[in-house]
Amino acid sequence: MSEYDDIIISIRRITRAIDLQSKKLLKESGLTAPQLVVMTEMRKTGKVSPTVIARNVALSQATITSIIDRLEKSDLVRRERSEKDRRNIMVCLTEKGKLKLEEAPELLQAGFLREYGKLEVWEKTMLISSLQRIATMMDAEDIDASPILDVGEFSID
Repeated sequence: MSEYDDIIISIRRITRAIDLQSKKLLKESGLTAPQLVVMTEMRKTGKVSPTVIARNVALSQATITSIIDRLEKSDLVRRERSEKDRRNIMVCLTEKGKLKLEEAPELLQAGFLREYGKLEVWEKTMLISSLQRIATMMDAEDIDASPILDVGEFSID
């Protein structure tokens, strides 16, 4: 096997790990990875504006609005007018949302971050540099992406 094959196989394994974890998350909790990330951010920040959520999780305002719409339909979050400025809308978790978040499986990136934290500084630098180079080689450096490990929509088998 060539070095090229080793690289492609590694990329496919990473993609497959993300896909499998995303399916597990959806099957066990009914939540997608982006929904869980948004809910986790709400737990950290309390009542918060969708704009702040979007900035903190590196997703577009439109994506956050769509996620909040779906979570609100499931009674997991609630929109409220700001007490300071009634023109602004704030979002917070409902009790049902807090419970759902506690029961949800861990995101793939949580385990990744634990292992990443064990690396030496030089290893972290080399890893980041290598992945950025791969993204450039794949003409993917300008693709909008957030730090949420998710492969998109899929159905539960």
